[in-house]
Amino acid sequence: MDRRAFVAAALASTALVGGPVAHAATEPRSVAKDGPVRIAMLLYPGMTALDVVGPQEILSGLAPGSLDLVARAAGPVASDTGLALVATADFETCPRDLDVLFVPGGDGTPDQMRDLATLAFLRDRAGRAAWVTSVCTGSLILGAAGLLAGYRATSHWCVRDAVLPLLGAVPVDERVVFDRNRVTAAGISAGLDFALALAARLRGADYARTSQLVAEYAPRPPFDAGSPAAAGPAITQAADAILAPLVAGALAAARDRSRTPP
Repeated sequence: MDRRAFVAAALASTALVGGPVAHAATEPRSVAKDGPVRIAMLLYPGMTALDVVGPQEILSGLAPGSLDLVARAAGPVASDTGLALVATADFETCPRDLDVLFVPGGDGTPDQMRDLATLAFLRDRAGRAAWVTSVCTGSLILGAAGLLAGYRATSHWCVRDAVLPLLGAVPVDERVVFDRNRVTAAGISAGLDFALALAARLRGADYARTSQLVAEYAPRPPFDAGSPAAAGPAITQAADAILAPLVAGALAAARDRSRTPP
């Protein structure tokens, strides 16, 4: 098998998000071990491309012919750095019964937290999905849809503790958080960790280890600055300045959702 064949092949605080959200189950239903996994990955203007591309690279081998990149309209969707990814399906044509529903983060997160069509799409598909997942600030979009109320979850460090509680979630400072059938990952680079952890749940640890080796995922970053604690006050202050618009937008969107009547 060549590289591409393997790698590419009930709840509280519902008023926060505009009304009750039905959850099909508290635990993930089983996913067939011998067939393609049905995956839908949301695209939206201002997403972070790496939030999508990293997990897609790992998970595509589980989903030959059954991984859809989904947006409000099919076609190119610009990321927050201008790189466009191509949506292969829209909200109507996306399969209705999924094994994995995935939401990325990015600078466009606050707009998606207010986008009623996107939130309705996520609620609909999540009600039947085996796994409801996100990377980075994608968890805020899930939260705005009412899908994390009462769940432990993580997000990018800049919004995790301030915004997730406004959406009914319990913030956790971990790289990848599993709570029943919800899986959330921390900022951007945690997408690969998320994908490997989910692949292990879907196909076993040896499958995930093989994927990791094929991808040569053996990170040795040149600096130890991947968290505020490690980076120190000066670097954190510089990062805070860059991230300030995203934080302000996400806080405002979360507060707006809390005022939305049922």
